[in-house]
Amino acid sequence: MSQTFLDLTDATIRSLSVSEMSNNIYLVTSKGDGSQLLIDAADDVAAIEGLVTSAASDADVPTQLAGIATTHQHWDHVRALAEYAGKTGVKTYAGAEDVDGIAAGTNVAIDVALKHGDTVSVGQVVLECVHLRGHTPGSIAYVLRDSGGTTVIFSGDSLFPGGVGNTGNDPQRFASLLDDVETRLFGAYPDEALVLTGHGSSTTLGAERPSLGEWRLRGW
Repeated sequence: MSQTFLDLTDATIRSLSVSEMSNNIYLVTSKGDGSQLLIDAADDVAAIEGLVTSAASDADVPTQLAGIATTHQHWDHVRALAEYAGKTGVKTYAGAEDVDGIAAGTNVAIDVALKHGDTVSVGQVVLECVHLRGHTPGSIAYVLRDSGGTTVIFSGDSLFPGGVGNTGNDPQRFASLLDDVETRLFGAYPDEALVLTGHGSSTTLGAERPSLGEWRLRGW
C-alpha cells in the first residue's frame, strides 16, 4: 500500500492504494474546520481508518469525517462502502444514475444523488460534481478549486494518463465519455489541473490534452 500527501491552502489530500486492483482512496480534509470527505471506500476498512487517523493533524481544529463520495458504481470502488458507512454513519454521495447499481451491489442507499453541476461541501471546501457519461452511466468526477490556485480533479475511472476509462468496446459509450471529458474537464479547467485517478498514477490536463485527437481516432 502506498500513500501520498498534498498540502494545499484550503485543504490537505491524502491517498492510499488498496486491493489487488490498486484502487486509489482519497481523503480531503478542510483545514479551516477539520471536516473530511473520503472518496471511494474501495476496500480494506482497517486501511481506510488508518488513512483517516493519519490526517488528524491536517487541521488546526479536531478533524471529523463528514461524508463518503463514490466516483462510480463498479464493485472494486465500493467493497468497503457498506461496512465503513455503517461504522461512521456519515452522509454518502454518488452520481444519480449509479445509485441503483450501488444499492444492488452493496445494499447501501446513497443519501445524496448527484447531478452534473451539483456541489459537495467538505466544511469550508467545496467540490464541484462533473458528470462523465460512459464508463458507467453515473460516473462523477469531483473537482476542488483551492484558493491557492491549484485545481484537483478526482477522476475516478473516467480519465487516466494515456486515455479515458474502459467503455466496453462500445463506440457510443466511448464517444459519450470522450465528449464529456473533452467538454467538461479539458474545456472547463486549466492545463495545470492535477488529475487524481481511480487507479495508478496521477497526471495533469496539460499532459494529456495533446493526445485528445489521437484517442478519438484510435477509438479507446
